[in-house]
Amino acid sequence: MAKQLKLDISGVEPEVGAPAEDRLIAGDPQFRTWNLEEADGGLYAGIWEATPGKWRIVYDEWEYFNILSGHSIVTEDGGQPVHLRAGDRMILRPGFKGTWEVIETTRKDYVIRL
Repeated sequence: MAKQLKLDISGVEPEVGAPAEDRLIAGDPQFRTWNLEEADGGLYAGIWEATPGKWRIVYDEWEYFNILSGHSIVTEDGGQPVHLRAGDRMILRPGFKGTWEVIETTRKDYVIRL
């Protein structure tokens, strides 16, 4: 097995999803996720995309991501909104609670550690 992985989604069928009903705030956001790496110890990496809408997020895991396209706003409970566009990067740590709002369909690459 190679010790490298190019994040290439061509030919990979995405998982399709949406926020849980009890977390949905506005719109009808739809998700597509290309999970390209799943390693021992709870490590995941891939590409995620969401259409416009707003929902609550609660993180038990650690996530680093890089926005590839679109415009989203992430707001921590009690904090200021953070506008994210192509080239912006963020880490969400375990215990993060807030909202994710997609203004323009957003695509990101991610690494998640449980």
